[in-house]
Amino acid sequence: MPLYQMFCIASHFREYKHIKDLVTMSAMHVMNEGGVVRNIQFNGTQTLPERMRRHKQYYTIGDYWTMHFDTSPRTLRTLAGMMRRDHRVIRWTMLKLGEKAENVVTSPEQTVERHLPTSPSKTNSHWSS
Repeated sequence: MPLYQMFCIASHFREYKHIKDLVTMSAMHVMNEGGVVRNIQFNGTQTLPERMRRHKQYYTIGDYWTMHFDTSPRTLRTLAGMMRRDHRVIRWTMLKLGEKAENVVTSPEQTVERHLPTSPSKTNSHWSS
């Protein structure tokens, strides 16, 4: 199953339960269809970069969150349909990170030592008489 990342901007409510229900609904949909949710991260409530319109309402503040998950392309389409119909969602996008988790995880790079060139006047000044 391919690995995806979903970025979502949800409308901001005073009660925390609205964002919690949206995130739970999204994660449960992926898991009920045989997918795996790897990570959910709340990125905070922020002022939107511009006034956005969705479902005949204007928004200036939104709750940002991301979800990493593995699922089939069919489940991805149904999840996008759920996001499109939900009145709490202002914007969302889904990125395909890779076909397998091994393709996404990179091995640590080896450290390369750099030697800065020294100026000859400084090195010779210690040894001059």
